[in-house]
Amino acid sequence: MSEQLTYDPAYDVVDPKDFRRMFEVERYNRRSDAFDTIISATHEHFWDPTDRRYLDFSEPFDLTRDSIMPMQRLAEFRSPLVQALSKEDQTRLANEVMRWQLSSILHGEQGALSLSAGLCSLLHDVGAQEYAANQAREEARHVTGFAMYVESRWGTAFPIGETLGDLLEELVHTDVVWKKVVGMQMLLEGLAMGTFANIHAHTNDPVLKRLVQLVMTDEAFHHRFGKIWADRTMPALSQAERHSIEDWAAECFESLLFNLVNIRQKRAVYGQFGIDWKELRDSIREVYDESDRRGELKEGTNIFRVLVRTLVKAGIVTKRTRGLYANWVDMAELEAEGDEMVGDAIARDGIDYLLAINSGRRDIAAKTAA
Repeated sequence: MSEQLTYDPAYDVVDPKDFRRMFEVERYNRRSDAFDTIISATHEHFWDPTDRRYLDFSEPFDLTRDSIMPMQRLAEFRSPLVQALSKEDQTRLANEVMRWQLSSILHGEQGALSLSAGLCSLLHDVGAQEYAANQAREEARHVTGFAMYVESRWGTAFPIGETLGDLLEELVHTDVVWKKVVGMQMLLEGLAMGTFANIHAHTNDPVLKRLVQLVMTDEAFHHRFGKIWADRTMPALSQAERHSIEDWAAECFESLLFNLVNIRQKRAVYGQFGIDWKELRDSIREVYDESDRRGELKEGTNIFRVLVRTLVKAGIVTKRTRGLYANWVDMAELEAEGDEMVGDAIARDGIDYLLAINSGRRDIAAKTAA
């Protein structure tokens, strides 16, 4: 069985040690048009995180008086240890938890940038390569945007957690393109769209609300690259190949579900408040169990529900692995839903916002040129 699973020529792969294949003259005339719609639409959602017309990171937000996200949406606030803190420390803790989450998002965007750039040296098709380069450009502005936001609110980010760091390292280092595509465009993008939709719906910080919306205008298109791969590849797989992808995706899902946002991962936060992370974990377990976790997964913007839905729509969940996901989400409900991604409506509103700004930029450029 070939690890690459290149059933569609648009996803043909070059051995990293065989760079000469990139100079094959026939290659330039075999450019796939499968990604042209996504590439050509990039001007519609252009934005610049360093330009205040799009985002003004100097807009204030008092972290001592208000929490960036409502406290009741943070797991830590179920614990008597946290409830015993002063109101000022509760607000500060809530914002430090968000600092950790947004630091993870920043690291995730860096991983997506490195993954996209790496695909440029692996994909043989000129059109697919152009798409990957285009996504790398967009991921780079996400890194800049979240870095600027974190700096404006806290100064510096937290280090990356082990679970996310291990997954990103695996995806960046592997030369197996299907793992990069499934890992980046489905697992990571599924998590990202759920996270951004949740933040957009609930954050108290208008700057963060706008930032995640602008990022979503890009991410909605990134997901389509993976969907094209799935539509063209999954039906052609042998049983052994399908099982390989299903098992890997299920393993990643379980690892992320139980480890991505658990208390141990965020232990760097709690010492500032004199709270031992193990004691905090144990106190939360007394009031929060698997039935509570399942209840949270019923929410439309829950990050893990969005992740499962992404895998279902890509055909990566079958009867063979369906039961694993059914332990946590209503699979019949997910399967009955349409193809629109969570967050697509938010992204469309964001594109309208960008079209208005970019139209003004073009008018100014035309007058200057004249």
